[in-house]
Amino acid sequence: MSCFKGKYHDELIANANYIATPGKGILAADESTGTIGKRLASINVENVESNRRALRELLFTAPGALPLISGVILFEETLYQKASDGTTFVDILTSAGVLPGIKVDKGTVDLAGTAGETTTQGLDGLGQRCATYYKAGARFAKWRAVLKIGPTEPSQLAIQENANGLARYAIICQENGLVPIVEPEILVDGSHSIDVCADVTERVVAACYKALNDHKVLLEGTLLKPNMVTPGIRRPQSQPGRYCSVHCPGSAADRATRRARDYVLVRWAERGGGHLELECHEQAAGR
Repeated sequence: MSCFKGKYHDELIANANYIATPGKGILAADESTGTIGKRLASINVENVESNRRALRELLFTAPGALPLISGVILFEETLYQKASDGTTFVDILTSAGVLPGIKVDKGTVDLAGTAGETTTQGLDGLGQRCATYYKAGARFAKWRAVLKIGPTEPSQLAIQENANGLARYAIICQENGLVPIVEPEILVDGSHSIDVCADVTERVVAACYKALNDHKVLLEGTLLKPNMVTPGIRRPQSQPGRYCSVHCPGSAADRATRRARDYVLVRWAERGGGHLELECHEQAAGR
């Protein structure tokens, strides 16, 4: 099946490769107003636009930071904000060789017919929003699908619904010049073993790539953001607390991802959500 070949074809591939530049990473600065408010509250700072802007400016102007970053995921508000000297955040990033990105999903809602599983919303009007974000300087996008492991979860319904949602988001982004980050996140909540997590990861990623192919997504113009393959955080104390990264050759994460994905995709962005900073550093180092 031929993939989508629009006017942004070459740009999408070039930007996806640039974001995956070895030795650089993606900075996530896309906290919602409510989430960043919790961070500000922890230091007794009021959650108002000026303070949110000041926090983001601190991140983007920290000495020596931007040379280590290939892309920054922004919240919609931040995409249009300016630093204290009047320079837009987009200009600060692009002048330092950093690609601005944008969070485009609208959060999760309960998926009817399941035991508390979810699907991600935000497809309505997505094309128009992506076109607007591109004009504002964004060059990639993020959409988070969330699945959980339980006695009967994830259900096939949840897997398929979230895979199709990610695929629809991806092709809409590409039609409007944005590289889509494909993020099927499997939560660490639960008492499951690492082997169960590896099995679920393989099934979920395989379903995502089936959907991406069905929607004719240009795989070379995407980024995969897989979860770490870990035991559940409520695992029995007797069960080893190992965790595996896709960067560890032969690990459960590496096997699950490689067996499930189409080999035309050669880039991924590791995620560390729900894990301690030291754990994320160690797994990236292959320990």
